[in-house]
Amino acid sequence: MIANKTVTWFVIVLVHVSVTIFFPYLLLSADIGFFTWELGAFRLLGVVPIVVGGVAMVWSGWDLTFAGRGTPAPFDPPTMFVARRLYRFVRNPMYLGDLLVLVGVSLLFESLILSIYALLMFCVFHLFVVVHEEPTLKRKFGESYENYHKVVPRWIPACRPYE
Repeated sequence: MIANKTVTWFVIVLVHVSVTIFFPYLLLSADIGFFTWELGAFRLLGVVPIVVGGVAMVWSGWDLTFAGRGTPAPFDPPTMFVARRLYRFVRNPMYLGDLLVLVGVSLLFESLILSIYALLMFCVFHLFVVVHEEPTLKRKFGESYENYHKVVPRWIPACRPYE
């Protein structure tokens, strides 16, 4: 059981590191010059979404693991419905964390190609959520998830928390 969770978490970390660090590194290494912009000192503002996104990813994974009694991985999903902490404001805080990191990195490195990559990843996340995750959660958690789905936004955090 512990070995399975360890392998699962290794895969989860590998996926998130690939999406937010490895692939952006490859794109930056390609040195595609015409996909840059000059932000000057404002590029340092990219640190804020990187930190916020990283915290959101870790915190969300923690809640899915300990409150949900599973993992964020589709092949080892939570067994309990999680609607606490960040999940009270937005339905997909882990994906949103990934996207914030990507936006921050694109600002920090003044890279338009990373912004395009972030947009592409948003499309991938959105399709996965709409086609797979939400129907699965509706089947698994029924009315609890239906009520949650009606009130909590998918991508843009709500001002007031879900009760």
